Amino acid sequence: MAHQISDLFNALSDPTRCTVIEDLCAGPASVSQLYNKHDMALPSFMKHLRKLEEAGLVHSHKTGRTRFFRLNPAALATADAWLTQQRATIARQSGGLDALLMCMANGNRSWRASETANDRISGT
Repeated sequence: MAHQISDLFNALSDPTRCTVIEDLCAGPASVSQLYNKHDMALPSFMKHLRKLEEAGLVHSHKTGRTRFFRLNPAALATADAWLTQQRATIARQSGGLDALLMCMANGNRSWRASETANDRISGT
């Protein structure tokens, strides 16, 4: 999972690739439709598309001579789930910090790490 998350965020770390993702939110698009919005050589742009596809953020298929790309919502859901997990961890950790800061502000030096700000407020 860590490798997959790393690949996702590495692919999203480039402004060109983020713009492609934003464009694909509107629906599938051909390479030329995506490329026309960028001021770079086609081979360079194709490297960006390849990076997005390798990370699993987009899928491509060829119809005749035209290659189309579409967004892979499952990959974005994976990134969102990871971010949600990290936010929850930070919130749990900052709850203890909030309690400590509240105690320090009130001059109470008998703070216990197991207490949270909500425990102090509710009196439990």
